[in-house]
Amino acid sequence: MRWARPDRRAPDFHSLDPRAAPPPVTDSDPLLLDASGVVKNYGAVTALRNASLSVRRGEVHALMGANGAGKSTLVKILTGAIRPTAGHILIRGKESNVHSPAEARRAGLVSVYQEPALIPDLDVADNLRLTQTPVEPFRAWVKELGVDALDLREPARNIPLAVLRVLDLARALAAEPDLLLLDEMTAALPANLAERVLEVVRNQTRSGRSVIFISHRMLEISALCDRATVLRDGATVGVVDMAPGAEEQIVELMLGEKTGRAERRRATRTGEETVVDSGATPRLSARNLRVGTKLRDVSFDLLPGEVLGLVALEGQGQDELFGVLSGSIRPSGGSVAVDGRTARFGHPADAIAEGVVFVPGNRVEALCMQRSVRENIALPFSARIPTWGPIRRRMENGRIDDAIDRLQIDTRAQAEVQRLSGGNQQKVTIARWIATGARAVLCFDPTRGIDVGTKREIYRLLRELAARGTSVLLYTSELDEVHLACDRAVVIFNGRVVDTLSAAEADEPTLVRAAYGLTGTAARPAPDAPAANADPVGPPA
Repeated sequence: MRWARPDRRAPDFHSLDPRAAPPPVTDSDPLLLDASGVVKNYGAVTALRNASLSVRRGEVHALMGANGAGKSTLVKILTGAIRPTAGHILIRGKESNVHSPAEARRAGLVSVYQEPALIPDLDVADNLRLTQTPVEPFRAWVKELGVDALDLREPARNIPLAVLRVLDLARALAAEPDLLLLDEMTAALPANLAERVLEVVRNQTRSGRSVIFISHRMLEISALCDRATVLRDGATVGVVDMAPGAEEQIVELMLGEKTGRAERRRATRTGEETVVDSGATPRLSARNLRVGTKLRDVSFDLLPGEVLGLVALEGQGQDELFGVLSGSIRPSGGSVAVDGRTARFGHPADAIAEGVVFVPGNRVEALCMQRSVRENIALPFSARIPTWGPIRRRMENGRIDDAIDRLQIDTRAQAEVQRLSGGNQQKVTIARWIATGARAVLCFDPTRGIDVGTKREIYRLLRELAARGTSVLLYTSELDEVHLACDRAVVIFNGRVVDTLSAAEADEPTLVRAAYGLTGTAARPAPDAPAANADPVGPPA
């Protein structure tokens, strides 16, 4: 199966010219959607307490807020996935009678949720049948969104995350919705696919259709959206017209005035400072690692107490590298060493036994979603019991309590982790390894789809871990954050390390140029590098 190759150009958000494309709208125009006083309670937990959202015809409307503010809950209520406790929702001026996603689709409201909605064990064709999606319009949208070829018989579980997101969007567009709701649509996409998505979204408004757009990438919001509604603590706290200075207003509303100012004043790195001994024995070393044609020749050292950033565009070998280091993929060449000793990982358990642990970007993969916070954090303790006997509950509980306190995890929804916000779920995946005392933590885009406040909390935590001697390898798609969180940065292009930068050198323009193969060794194609239209990105090994 052939997938789209990530583009080497930086996405040009400014070329969208957001306020030039759509038809003009005025305050007198009829509202396509008008939700007011929406409340949603889960027992004692209040997810929404007073949310309001009005969307005009022909506009792209941003829905903003910190993790846990209620954005995803409101979207699920609007599309019938869950029912509100109270409130009024009008669609085209009439009270909504939507009680399921299927009814919402018939009413012209279609959502692409934060996580892929295709059933993994079914192929693409069967997934389309479930939602009665017409095949030919779906194929046309897939091509329009940048995926060159598609086999409808391919099981969804074999398809890369970025392509799954495109298929979700194509399925939604094939329904010709009047209102399209996109929840963190571009968070997992490479630059070329993200740019296609933004173009398609803006084009939807030319025919009078509307889009609700949720993103934590302020550059996308500024370039694409006409207005923004901001939620905080389950309530709407303001509506902002997108104009110069709107970003500052949004930050103030999202975080509160005092917190917003404090965040903007913080110009230095987040968290505790670490003095890294460059002469120390590396905590984790990779030498000439290879995995087929995806990972060609990667070598680096991760020092004790260091946060090492890994920068790469989609499909440049980072998935395979983390797979090798975490024990889920066996390399075709090269070696790995932990604290100077050669290590062979045939299984993730082998890596964990050496103190090398993995925090995936897709938190659903790492968590038992229907279990409590404490049970999820305690899982590694159960795996370490060598023989039958009593569990040392006092020690276990003490470490779990310490991890919860240090990460400030919201534990109100004790019964199920799935009821936590995405940011709190990601904290749980990290807390698990804090409690067990890991020596090297492999973090794969841990802040994907997480608000600015929670991002800073996670970065502060990683700096704190480094100050205590733990080493961190951090892959992140947020290039502007690398110099805040990391001591050094390694850039991978076409399966090879093409640049290594200090934190001071790792500014966003430099990282972007290296990641797109425009500087250093990346600008000189290797003898065995494939042609630009060959060997497109496929599913992870």
